[in-house]
Amino acid sequence: MTEYNETEFLICVASRLMENRTVAFVGTGIPMLAASLAKKMHATELIVAFEFGGIGASLDKLPLGVGDSRTFHKAVIASGICDAMETAQRGFIEYGFLGGAQIDMYGNLNTTVIGKYWPPKVRLPGSGGANDLGSHCWKTIAIMRQHDVKRFVNKLDFLTTPGYLTGPGSREAAGLPPNTGPFRVVSNLGVMGYDEKSKRMMLLKTNPGVTAEQVVQNTEFEMLVEEKVGTNDPPTAEELKILRNDVDPDKLYI
Repeated sequence: MTEYNETEFLICVASRLMENRTVAFVGTGIPMLAASLAKKMHATELIVAFEFGGIGASLDKLPLGVGDSRTFHKAVIASGICDAMETAQRGFIEYGFLGGAQIDMYGNLNTTVIGKYWPPKVRLPGSGGANDLGSHCWKTIAIMRQHDVKRFVNKLDFLTTPGYLTGPGSREAAGLPPNTGPFRVVSNLGVMGYDEKSKRMMLLKTNPGVTAEQVVQNTEFEMLVEEKVGTNDPPTAEELKILRNDVDPDKLYI
């Protein structure tokens, strides 16, 4: 078996969620590398959107951030932040990749503060474009590098980005577009989805060597569990070769 590290594994799992001929809004880090890997593997016609207005870049070389000139290289659109967000509002973006310090059972995210708003225990970067993506993309995918009870919580310290808010119907009641919202959560323990009726988070697949019980124990809220929990396949030799040699040869992230 080919050796790989946790970051490489998360990149490969996230990459497999991206479908060909769709649009994915990504940020710096794992989502950016996952999109680049997908374009070089199974989703060659994937259109990648960046917050600063680059849409459809070739990703021949890995950008260093969402405003890097490489996010505009051979792009179909070179615009700005307002146009990028409006593209999501108009319903043209299938997947939005998000991250957070905390996530709850309905996929709501906190990237603002830990503890009281003032004085804070920890002040976080804030929303950026995450609230826009969580509000308007058809399907959002949260990347949570660490799965534990401090991050998968009963109640957020601050709601930055809406998931399914308080449950069925609450997004629509808040004025958000129908049929949008959380789709998947990718963590170092597994992949979660959401129950169609209750909108609560549900364990779908565990990572190699991880049990469903471990996922439940490392989640503060009551995690729903699929009747037949699958296992995420480890990175293939081809995925690792492309990731290491073509996507991130300088090992800036992996």
